[in-house]
Amino acid sequence: MPDGTPHIPPHSLPPLARKGRGAGLNPAVRFERSAREAFDDGWGTLEQAFADLPPLPTTLTPDKAKSALAWNDSPDIGFDRAINPYRGCEHGCVYCYARPSHAYLGLSPGLDFETRLLFKPEVAALLEKELRKPSYDPKPIALGSNTDPYQPVERTLKLTRSVLEVLDRFNHPVTIVTKSAGVLRDLDILSGMARRKLVRVCLSVTTLDNRLARIMEPRAASPERRLAAVRDLTAAGVPAAVLAAPMIPGVNDAELETILERAAAAGATSAGYVLLRLPLEIKQLFEEWLERHMPDRAARVISLIRQTRGGALYDSRFGVRQKGTGAYADLLAQRFAVAARRLGLERRGGGVEALDCSQFRVPEAAQAVAQPAQLALF
Repeated sequence: MPDGTPHIPPHSLPPLARKGRGAGLNPAVRFERSAREAFDDGWGTLEQAFADLPPLPTTLTPDKAKSALAWNDSPDIGFDRAINPYRGCEHGCVYCYARPSHAYLGLSPGLDFETRLLFKPEVAALLEKELRKPSYDPKPIALGSNTDPYQPVERTLKLTRSVLEVLDRFNHPVTIVTKSAGVLRDLDILSGMARRKLVRVCLSVTTLDNRLARIMEPRAASPERRLAAVRDLTAAGVPAAVLAAPMIPGVNDAELETILERAAAAGATSAGYVLLRLPLEIKQLFEEWLERHMPDRAARVISLIRQTRGGALYDSRFGVRQKGTGAYADLLAQRFAVAARRLGLERRGGGVEALDCSQFRVPEAAQAVAQPAQLALF
């Protein structure tokens, strides 16, 4: 320094990574005007404070939603309505494109997204109310478009099952996307709906490497359990697809053909893929995760991602956000097309378009039996 004071390089803050969680950071909410940041003054106090952090528990808060259905008019999405019984997702997938939505709740898209969950206790009742409206026009509903409908808390809350019970009674078509073998719990409902061409289930399989799955999707079902779920669904007559997503250049994209081969062997009727998406805070979360788990190739992975996004880390334009652009993205698309055609996984009338909306019927409302007031005392 000009005044003779020795230069002290800034100290990098240790990550907030916790065992069993995907994100290593808790970025500030982007809508807030102020932000707080920890500062290491060089005495090593932060390293000591952040060492051996205890596991983070999952907390649940009721969400007083006014509607069960969420609507969209995106031209590159195959549905216009969806149901998400949960906000936030305990699976903790570090790459999850839904993370930024937690900021609308005043919560961080980082660790908050996977530990501070909201659930909609009235989701089934709200759905039934909306389906009974005279103006309702039935089209397939996407269950789990933002967060996984079969994440661990579903085992006890059973909100997804309550939604399926309503859809079953109304003969309403539904598509399900999940990373959980927990979907098999509802085979009794799904198999009956499948016979009426009212349901299609898609299992997301990101990798076949158990070690990679554990650090990338820490609380999701193992890859083998997901493929086993495809086999069980198919055996029960429920159309099952596999989504190889996201494909991350330099991390799991080399597995694309193998994932599709295993999907076909398990009985999948079709398959799809999506290129890694890094909107908003996910860029920071993913880069930290790379440096923590793959420091030897982090720079190479980021370079490859930029090659698929015109030099940026993300391109949000409709039509390209899910597939990317450039030579690397084009090659991935060609690889998928060749493998899907070879394995018979091309969509041939087995997608959303095969679901039957003509069977939709509004059942008679259940008649509550009211007791006379004088008998209520006994």
